[in-house]
Amino acid sequence: MRKSKKILSLMLAGIMAASLTACSKPADTKTSSAAKTSSAAKTSSAAKTSSATASTASKASSAPAAEEAVEATITVWSPQEDQAEESGNWLGNMCNKFAEAHPNWKLTFKYGVCPEGEARTQVTQDPTAAADVYMLANDNIGDLVAAKAISKLGGSALDAVKAQNSEVMVNTVTYGDGVYAVPFTSNTWFMYYDKRVFKEDDIKNLETMLEKGKVSFPLANGWYNVAFYAANGCTLFGGNNDANAGIDYSGDKATAVTKYLVELVKNKNFSNDDNGSGMKGLKDGSVNAIFTGAWDYNNVVDALGEENVGIAQLPTAKIDGNEVQLRSFAGSKAIGVNPNTKNPQVAVALASFLGGTEAQKEHYKIRKTIPTDNSLLTDAEIAADALAVAQGNTVANTSIMQPFVAGMSNYWANAENMGKAILSGDVTADNAAEKTEALNTAFNTK
Repeated sequence: MRKSKKILSLMLAGIMAASLTACSKPADTKTSSAAKTSSAAKTSSAAKTSSATASTASKASSAPAAEEAVEATITVWSPQEDQAEESGNWLGNMCNKFAEAHPNWKLTFKYGVCPEGEARTQVTQDPTAAADVYMLANDNIGDLVAAKAISKLGGSALDAVKAQNSEVMVNTVTYGDGVYAVPFTSNTWFMYYDKRVFKEDDIKNLETMLEKGKVSFPLANGWYNVAFYAANGCTLFGGNNDANAGIDYSGDKATAVTKYLVELVKNKNFSNDDNGSGMKGLKDGSVNAIFTGAWDYNNVVDALGEENVGIAQLPTAKIDGNEVQLRSFAGSKAIGVNPNTKNPQVAVALASFLGGTEAQKEHYKIRKTIPTDNSLLTDAEIAADALAVAQGNTVANTSIMQPFVAGMSNYWANAENMGKAILSGDVTADNAAEKTEALNTAFNTK
């Protein structure tokens, strides 16, 4: 693993020098401070002096150019879990390390609680009073851009995002013509299976699995049933958030999927995963494989026993005579910068650091947050973690980027209803073409 202070320094050249409005601290923000004290000056009494050394900076391959002296207070928002002492205080520790790496910057940090999924709500209430740097779920980006509450990345910050992450992960933070945040973990789903029932060769293909064991899948959930349609060439907003491209579930490619699903639900070894029935089945032995995400790992271990838990990227399926790869939606959690910050140099550098290799590795060690950084996916410790490997492989090999344009509002209920209609028998092989075209029309009706 290599963390380069040089990268952080070079990044500053890409920041706009435009004058920005001030950012104030919300009344409910919890505060703490951290600062790096140089030999020539001490921080104010409100700042907490880091007890660690600046050894992190020595990891760079060559010494960076001296930075101009800066004195700044930076407000950072994150989920409570990343700040709690009992769970390792990842955020505070990383901000301290960042301060150590910038001895000419006299920094005070203030912290506020904001879950990633609530960034669009909390930050857009008053962007000028929101945090300088904050964590977000990638599907918040459109609303944050519209509210002028998130900065487009450029220069070395942009280069680092592209170098560290897979194309899918970069796409999750791309909106219009810009990249707006630094990913630090992915959000997707994959397959858990009972190793007593399925061998490694079995799990490569869904039909093989259905011959050897019981498979449960949440077919009436649009976040999951997209896997079959995406496998056979159906697309959502061009795969890159192109609002004008719409959703393409048209023609023979989509009808073939619907017909496949009609037959799938008739298979005695298939069951719909509804309200946790798949997990219950794992525990009582009536189900041998389910599809869910990292959040369910402990539940799967409890159901099967750790030694019996298998985890893998999605299998292929044979649709219309062709072997095609099932694909899950993939999103990300990321770090953004408020364009209203008084200190854009520091804010962009901090966002890049918090989403960088060193910080992602610490996030994994402290909170088991699976990294997106390509180099960490081959790190010895992470490469030995079956959960991390499965999530990384899924994003890289068996996923598509989950769109977050406004048109996706038409997707969710319609996709759910299609799954329910297939399960109930309302959709049949005979009316599959008609029903699928009606679905496509519903997706694209404004």
